[in-house]
Amino acid sequence: MDYQTLGQTISALRQQHGVSQQKMAEHLGISRATINALENGRSGDIGIRKIMKVLDYLGKELAIRDKSPFPTFEELRDEQ
Repeated sequence: MDYQTLGQTISALRQQHGVSQQKMAEHLGISRATINALENGRSGDIGIRKIMKVLDYLGKELAIRDKSPFPTFEELRDEQ
């Protein structure tokens, strides 16, 4: 998963929970601008702690797994 996809996933999860960026920011003690940048893939230096905090708030967790030896859809698409 790349940073852009992570942000899109977080945005979709937040919307599924019916929570605004502002409300999530207030609950987590993170600025709304930071959440917006994360969701739009514009902030590469948000930090793993904040990402984990956002994911936990949304009922998700970060997991490490082996990388697949097969290319992702995005990698195949970008080759063309």
